[in-house]
Amino acid sequence: MAAAAFFALCPRCGAKGLFSGLTGFAPKCGTCGLDYQAFNVGDGPAAFLTMVIGALVVGPVLWVQLTFEPPLWVHLVLWAPVILGATIWGLRVTKAALLYAEFQRKAIEATGKDIRPE
Repeated sequence: MAAAAFFALCPRCGAKGLFSGLTGFAPKCGTCGLDYQAFNVGDGPAAFLTMVIGALVVGPVLWVQLTFEPPLWVHLVLWAPVILGATIWGLRVTKAALLYAEFQRKAIEATGKDIRPE
């Protein structure tokens, strides 16, 4: 599961190409045809990452401010790329992990019918 999440691999066949953009899933796997749109990852990864990345960045920001007292633009130049990169990377990994977990557990919508071909 970790390899599939970190390298954005298809949960069925292991092919690359889970994402079509920075954080958006491709419509389906180019190798096995698994429909990625059938999975409902939701907004959980975004909410989780907001808290985790915020908590991890506040400590170093405070340390830099209290130690060096730089102007505001230094913080913007220093921390904006860190936050942006961590957010995009984190969204990709957590969304891929949740999709993989849904596939592995054969999670389906509450309609009761399986919408994914095996």
